[in-house]
Amino acid sequence: MNVNEESLKLHYELGGKIEVISRKKINTKEDLSLLYTPGVAEPCRRIAEDYDQSFKLTRRSNLVAVITDGTAVLGLGDIGPAAGMPVMEGKCVLFKEFADVDAFPLCIDSKDTDTIVNTISLISKSFGGINLEDISAPRCFEIERRLKEVCDIPVFHDDQHGTAIVVAAAMINAIKVAGKEMGKIKIVINGAGAAGIAIGNLLISMGFGNVLMCDINGIICEGDEGLNEGQEKISHISNREKEHGTLADALKGADAFVGVSRPGLVTKEMVASMNNGIVFAMANPVPEIMPEEAIAGGAAVVGTGRSDYPNQINNVLVFPGIFKGALSVRAKEITEEMKQQAARAIAAMIPDDQLKPDYILPSALDKNVAVTVAEAVAGEAIKKGIARTTKIQYD
Repeated sequence: MNVNEESLKLHYELGGKIEVISRKKINTKEDLSLLYTPGVAEPCRRIAEDYDQSFKLTRRSNLVAVITDGTAVLGLGDIGPAAGMPVMEGKCVLFKEFADVDAFPLCIDSKDTDTIVNTISLISKSFGGINLEDISAPRCFEIERRLKEVCDIPVFHDDQHGTAIVVAAAMINAIKVAGKEMGKIKIVINGAGAAGIAIGNLLISMGFGNVLMCDINGIICEGDEGLNEGQEKISHISNREKEHGTLADALKGADAFVGVSRPGLVTKEMVASMNNGIVFAMANPVPEIMPEEAIAGGAAVVGTGRSDYPNQINNVLVFPGIFKGALSVRAKEITEEMKQQAARAIAAMIPDDQLKPDYILPSALDKNVAVTVAEAVAGEAIKKGIARTTKIQYD
């Protein structure tokens, strides 16, 4: 069997990858009285008197909603909410396995932005955090922005920010390996959707250097017509030299390439035109250029989203720890500074004397990463005064 056939077989056998487990068994009448009626009335009264007690008397303190509308599922596109459920369940498994955070999948049968925002807002009091997943651009930008305005818990679109954080972490270490200088590099990002724009914004805010965004029409420049909301905003802070042209033009002399687009868009010759290039070709399952070709073109460091090559650039290094940290101090939101600290924490897990071209990130299976990220995120939340408690507590 290939991996798809084996996965399908396993999914049929499991009948779903998650289940609800009681934290207290009911064996006696006393158990029943304490966990349900009549005893449960007292915690209800306490929460009615003091909303904050809901985080102490219910599971919401360690519970994340993983929510999609099914419009941008993996590389499959708009396959609908029901078809997106296996991915959402998988995400919940990763939350539990890597950070011991409970998560529940919710698939909304609507593409209407108002309906999605209203639905999530109305159910938000059941959770400690909201993880948006596989929602198409540009709708995802408005959905996240509006939810942050109306929800009193962290809202995080992982396709945007999880991807951006792990790319930033990889870039921190890659420029060390390649002998480049922070703040003086030219980075080309191909794919100006949710992930690409978030990556661009984070790399710019962290001071990596000049970022050029490219889409199917080539280099994006301030003043271009037909840009969506996210592209228009980033056009004001990217492409400092106001360059125009194709992806191939952008890569000439560039220090780094980040691909979140389609397979086969970059050639060996294009890599050879770069300046000792860092190549993160992250289209899945087939990257913009295969690692062997990128290395043959002279790339100094190569990373992909695949697990069968070195330097896997995978969101699982990010979102479990991000939420673990935010939940631990009941942070009101996940800020730009928290994202930056998460990226630096991941990068710092590999000492400088151990960095090499095929080792710039910890393994996606390293469960120590979540704790490291959580501590960095929680510490930043406390520092900036957006934590509701200054005592970091893991469930």
